[in-house]
Amino acid sequence: MTFLERTTKPDRFRAWKGDMEADYRYTSGVAGERFFTALRDTGKLLAARCPSCDIRYLPPRMYCEDCFGPLADWSAVDGPATVETVTVVHVDAKGTPLPAPQVWAILRWKGIRGGLVHRLATAPERAKPGLAVRPVLRPRPERVGNITDILHFAP
Repeated sequence: MTFLERTTKPDRFRAWKGDMEADYRYTSGVAGERFFTALRDTGKLLAARCPSCDIRYLPPRMYCEDCFGPLADWSAVDGPATVETVTVVHVDAKGTPLPAPQVWAILRWKGIRGGLVHRLATAPERAKPGLAVRPVLRPRPERVGNITDILHFAP
């Protein structure tokens, strides 16, 4: 007999009703730290490359997903990103209407596994898959070392 077959009254399990405070801190890890430091200090997006598989990863990571080897080769990402898919947002996370629609996209680079999700600075009707875009960064003194150092991507 399986667990689900035996469980006919889930309220008999030890339960906790009400709110439970859960504080946590998410860190970007070693690879994320290097990525965001380079973005802040040089204004460049870095990808990590596996020397065995010759796969480049963005966002970078410490180990190859295919061979589990360490990724020690880091280089700047060249060329524009390509919009893979688009969504137009009309309300914020709380359901409040935005003053103007925001365009968000999944962005990928040629020859790189992975990509980024970020805002596009273009009219919703111009935002289409296949559009080539480049990052627009905050001015150097305003960068803090996180993804918001990229203001948006523009055609």
